[in-house]
Amino acid sequence: MARVLIIGAGGVGGVVAHKCAQVPEVFGHITLASRTLARCEAIRDQIARPIEVAQVDADQPGPVAGLIRKVKADLVIHVALPYQDLAIMDACLDAGVHYLDTANYEPPHEARFSYEHQWPYHERFAKAGLTGILGSGFDPGVTNVFCAYAQKHYFDEIHTVDILDANAGDHGHPFATNFNPEINIREVTAKGRYWEDGAWRETDPLSVKATFDFPEIGPKDMYLLYHEELESLVRHIRGLRRIRFWMTFSQNYLTHLKVLENVGMTRIDPVRFEGRDIVPLQFLKALLPDPASLGPRTRGKTNIGCIFRGTKDGQERSVYIYNVCDHEACYREVRSQAISYTTGVPAMIGGLLIADGTYREPGVWNLEQLDPDPFMDRLNRHGLPWVVTEDIPALPD
Repeated sequence: MARVLIIGAGGVGGVVAHKCAQVPEVFGHITLASRTLARCEAIRDQIARPIEVAQVDADQPGPVAGLIRKVKADLVIHVALPYQDLAIMDACLDAGVHYLDTANYEPPHEARFSYEHQWPYHERFAKAGLTGILGSGFDPGVTNVFCAYAQKHYFDEIHTVDILDANAGDHGHPFATNFNPEINIREVTAKGRYWEDGAWRETDPLSVKATFDFPEIGPKDMYLLYHEELESLVRHIRGLRRIRFWMTFSQNYLTHLKVLENVGMTRIDPVRFEGRDIVPLQFLKALLPDPASLGPRTRGKTNIGCIFRGTKDGQERSVYIYNVCDHEACYREVRSQAISYTTGVPAMIGGLLIADGTYREPGVWNLEQLDPDPFMDRLNRHGLPWVVTEDIPALPD
């Protein structure tokens, strides 16, 4: 049995703690840590099985390594902020434990996330005999596994991939984000980006729109964004000619976001106010509802999946792999809405597959580089069942 340290006590951290506690045969000891101890204690008190809690500054590798040693962890599941990826990876190398995260590194003062900061850790992890898994959430994460599964079982070559992320949930607030507001808004207001014919192509933010009829959700407007899994998938999918990422937004969300952007509230550079520097987006984050608080009031479903087009045995084919998740069912199980659930469950599964030795190749890996079958099996067993179909609604070229 493994001893796991979970860093981060937001909505996703709560799901990871709940789901690890459901697998005592793998996770024999659980510690949940955060900068704010009270958040850890609130999650601990929801879980019937005893877990430990601790306070740690995840920006500092030294204290994190000290905590790893104190709790005798074998594995760190990092679900705090992506700004802290490198510090926690350094701490894992120092303490000699395996590492997993759900989002790639993003500098605090630059809205530009990239694996270029984490891929160079590969040799150091390999030399230490440690495994690091990057991006084991849903997107990135499960979407990468879907790609690897399609490549292994359905295609000789995959020519196009469209990753579709739809949230049809309603939380009743005039404006709120379903995960960390700072990360969410930075992502949405950045330029769109996709890969085609060997080159990256950029679009203005939210300028490319399409409508798609999602199973169990219905027609939704979706917008082309840049998303981090594209960066690794272009390296690892055979025959790829184009890959895009789409996400749905309501008109209400977009109207509020545009107003906030117009008045400067989405800025990430410091502004002088009453004798001190503040970052407008960080101040806005403090005003918006905590995503972890949305669970009891969110209704509806999510649908996240991938549409593949390519060839098998010389014949063209199309395959759609997706998951539908119900917000209310998630709250009944782990006191969470579906956005946190769909990120937290894959984080637990990735950690489980490291802990039980299935994924124990030394080095730093994206999930599409690993065997998808054990992960796909665990998705069905732990709350995120998937569907494969060749009956695909129309998708724009």
